[in-house]
Parts: sequence; C-alpha cells; structure tokens
Amino acid sequence: MERFDRGLAFMLQYENIAWYEDGAVRILDRRCYPRTVSFVTCRHYGEVAQAITDMVTQSAGPYPAAAMGMALAAYECRGRSEAEQRAFLLNAAETISSARPTTAKRMARVCETMLEAAEAAWKRGEPVDLAIRRRAIEANDSRYGKIAKIAVYLVDKFPDGGTILTQCFAETIVGMMLKEAKARGKKLRIFCPETRPYFQGARLTATVCYEMGFDVTVITDNMPAFVMQREHVDVFTSAADAITLDGYVVNKVGTFQIAIAAKHLGVPYYVTGVPDTVHPKIDDVKIEFRDPAFVLEAMGVKTARDGVKGYYPAFDITPPELVTGVVTDRGILSPYALADYGAKDAYEVVV
Repeated sequence: MERFDRGLAFMLQYENIAWYEDGAVRILDRRCYPRTVSFVTCRHYGEVAQAITDMVTQSAGPYPAAAMGMALAAYECRGRSEAEQRAFLLNAAETISSARPTTAKRMARVCETMLEAAEAAWKRGEPVDLAIRRRAIEANDSRYGKIAKIAVYLVDKFPDGGTILTQCFAETIVGMMLKEAKARGKKLRIFCPETRPYFQGARLTATVCYEMGFDVTVITDNMPAFVMQREHVDVFTSAADAITLDGYVVNKVGTFQIAIAAKHLGVPYYVTGVPDTVHPKIDDVKIEFRDPAFVLEAMGVKTARDGVKGYYPAFDITPPELVTGVVTDRGILSPYALADYGAKDAYEVVV
C-alpha cells in the first residue's frame, strides 16, 4: 500500500518508531537521538511498557509502540490455548496502557483495537502476532492520514515566508505540516524551544525540520515571549497529549506560559489533534509527575548542587480562552465547540 510516512524524516518512518519482527520489538531511542542513532530491543511486552515509561519513545511514539508490544505479547503466548492467550493479552494490554498515566485512556484504546485484531485472527486461524502487527500498521497509516488532513487546515494559517513557533515534539503533525507546506511551495522559518529536561524540541523537532529542508532555530525554554515579539512570530502551534471536550489543552509543560505570552502579543495559538471523548472534562485528566532529579541535570550532567530539590510535572493545562482554534481533520474548531466535532457540520465551526 502507499504509506503516509513516505517523504517524511527518518524518525517518522514506521520502522524507525517502533517495529515488531521475529519475537522482538525494536524502538528508536529518542533520549539520545539524533547525536546517537540506536534502538532498544524488547523481548517481553513488559519491556515495551518500561521503554514507554522511561521515555525511550514519547509524543505519539508510545501508540505504535503499544500496538507492536501487543504483537510481541501474542508471540510470547503462542502455542497456548485460546483462553490462555486471551488472558495473557488482556494482562499485556493493562500493563502497556498504564505505562504513563496522563495518556492511559488513549493507550487503552490502542490496546483494545489490537485485542480485536487478535479475536479476528483466532477465528481465521492465522498467526496472532502477525495479525496484530498488520493491524498496527493499518492504525498507524490511518492516524497519519488523518493528521495529513489536519496539516492542510493548519498550513492554511501559515503565511508564505511566515515565522512559526512550536512546542516540544509534535510528532506526526510536524512532519505532515512541513510536507504540506513544501507541496504548496511555502517557505517557513521555525523556532523550536528546547523543552527540557529531555530536549525534545532541540533534538527531535529541530531535526525533523532540518531534514525536511526548512529554516529552523533552537531557543531555550525561557525565550519564547522575546522571540514572538522580536522575530515577529505569525503562529504558535502545538499538538496535545489530551484535548478535553470542555476545551482544555494538556501538553508538554511550558505550553501554558507560551500561550499566555501569545495571547498578550496577539499571536494566534492553534493546537492540533482530535478532541478526546474519553476526557469530557479537565477534572478527568491526571497530570503525570516524573522524577524531580531530571530537572537538576541537563542531558545527564548535574547542574544543581547536592541537596537542592527539583519539581517535574510532565504536562501543564492551557485553558480554552488562550486557544485560538483546535485544528482537527474536519476543520478548525473553537475550543468552546469541541462537542460538535462528531457532528456532520463540525467543519463549519471555523475560527
């Protein structure tokens, strides 16, 4: 089939995100990419869950990793009775989907889809691991295709020669928006905050932008307001780890403060993604807190003296009043109209 990852940067190719083959899942280690290109090999589904927890992959990377982890689980329990395999896969789904708390409900939906593929494979009498991998690839391609539609609406908001500010690593939408901009012949200048402590913006977003031929500049996390003002940023954009139906955006910590500055300076903020029906209200979202020691160092080098405490929320919450529009595959919606996403005329709710 014609895959939607064609023409995208190295780390956005399906095989270079997470890939199951011959009883193992291979995951690109984004903690050290691009200075080092290495893969973590998992031979047990629990190792896949641990890799997700340990940030071997992040942004949208955990979703294909979870799906491929389910294929690995099916391989691990091959040869057992159907009932035993089903129980094994249910346990695997629970372990993998709970690897990170803030995205647990999205991850659970991925695993549920893979369980459906397993049920179909048992009925057809085919290898369950290969059936799940096939479904995982189909799901990935479907997601890329949906994001390609989102990119069309987002790039409409980018003026030719415009300056764009990103946040963290927005995975597929970064690649798709650049692919769309290139197809239209639009030249863009992109500023990427580094997004400590894992530096996803500096290492991942900037790398994808560079590999796809765009002018890209890395800034530190305390520079966005100055850059928006001094460099005349036209659009601030990010993806989201959750978009609640009541209009709140949960994304990499730091998004909220950039949105405040953007509002003050009159810079539109467009968040990309699909409203989460599993999160009708913001109170339903659990913010993940990670090891505070990570903020006391930079890429493994200790920067604070011993005895100093750290504080590390992985995400923050941006309220709807700071969001210009939510860019979906059906159009750009007001953050106050996300319940309309599933409606036939949702595309008419355009900002």
